[in-house]
Amino acid sequence: MRSSTPPNPYADLPETAFWKSAVAAHNPLEISGLWTPKFAVTSKDKVVTFGSCFAQHFSRALIARGYDWLDAEPAPTLLTEEQARSFNYGIFSARTGNIYTARMLRQWLQLAFGEVDSQMAEWRETWEAQGRFQDPLRPVIETGGFASLDELFACRNATLAAVRKAVREADVFVFTMGLTESWRNRTAGVEYALCPGTAGGVFDPQQHAFHNQRYPEIQTDMNAALNLMRQNNPRLRVLLTVSPVPLTATASEKHVLTATSYSKSVLRAVAGDLAADHDWVDYFPSYEIITHPAFRGMFYASNQRSVVAKGVDHVMESFFEAQHSRFPQKTGRTGRKVGVGVADRGGRAVKCEEEMLDAFAR
Repeated sequence: MRSSTPPNPYADLPETAFWKSAVAAHNPLEISGLWTPKFAVTSKDKVVTFGSCFAQHFSRALIARGYDWLDAEPAPTLLTEEQARSFNYGIFSARTGNIYTARMLRQWLQLAFGEVDSQMAEWRETWEAQGRFQDPLRPVIETGGFASLDELFACRNATLAAVRKAVREADVFVFTMGLTESWRNRTAGVEYALCPGTAGGVFDPQQHAFHNQRYPEIQTDMNAALNLMRQNNPRLRVLLTVSPVPLTATASEKHVLTATSYSKSVLRAVAGDLAADHDWVDYFPSYEIITHPAFRGMFYASNQRSVVAKGVDHVMESFFEAQHSRFPQKTGRTGRKVGVGVADRGGRAVKCEEEMLDAFAR
C-alpha cells in the first residue's frame, strides 16, 4: 500500500507558494492572496491613522466605506472645510503632520504620555521668521506660523492631548513607515520633522546632525512605541505598512535610487519582524503591491514616484477584500468598491511635507 506521506515538504504546498502558479500565471491585477489578516478591522472599530503621506489613503478609504475613523483633533467649527485642511486638520487622527520615522513616532508618544528624558524635557527650541513662530516638530502645520510662543506651545499641547485620546480610544492603530533618514538636534537628540533650513529655521551644522537610521535602532524605537501604546490601551491592535513612495531627496551621499532601496527594505524588514513577534501587530503589503516588478510599474505616474489613483484603489481593494475573505461576518461594508485615488472626493491631493525638498533640486 502506498504511503500518503508527501515525498517532500513542497509537494503539498498551495499554489500561492510557487511563483509560476501564484504570479507568472496571472494578469498582475489578478494576483491575490498577498495578505492573510491576523485580526478583523470592522466598521464598528475606532481606527486611527498616522505616518507618512500614504497613510492618508487609508483614512479616506475607511471613511468612504462607512468605517469609524477617529479624528481626535477635529477642526474648530468656525473653519470651512478648505480652511481646516489648510491648517492640517483631518489629515491624520491628530494634527501631527507627517510622521516619517520610527523615532518620530516614539517621540510624539513620549511627549504625549510624559515619558521624556531630562534632555527632551528641557528642549524648547522654536523657529522664528518675521515675527512668526514655527514648531520644529511640525513646521508647516500652521499656515504662516504661530503668532506667539504661547500659541505655539498651546497648540502643541492640544495635539499631544489628541494623541493620547487617539491611542486610548482606538481599537486599531494604522502606522505607515516612510523614511530612515532624519535630522536631529545634536544636544537634545530631538528629531525634527524636516531638515532645518528647508521649510523653516536656519540650518546650523554645529547644532543639526543628519542621521540615517539602521535596523537595530528602528526596531528598538518601534518596540518602545508599541509598548507605550499598549501600556495605555491594552486592547489596541496595530497595523503596519511601508510607504511605496520613493525618497524625494537623500542626504546620505548615495544615489537617491539606492538610498530609497535601503530605506524601504530596512523598514519592510522591521515591520515584518514586529508582526512576527506580536500577535496584535500585523503587516499589510501596500509596499509590495505598488513597487514589486510583478506589477510592472503600472501604479506610478510618469515621474516614477507618485502613486496614481489606480494604484491606490488597487491597494485599498486588496485590503478590504482580504478582510472580507478572512472575516466575512465581522468586517463592514466591503461589498462595494469605492475609488479613493491620490485625491479625495474634493479633488485634493494628499499632503506630503517631504516633497518640499524638491524645491532644492538642481
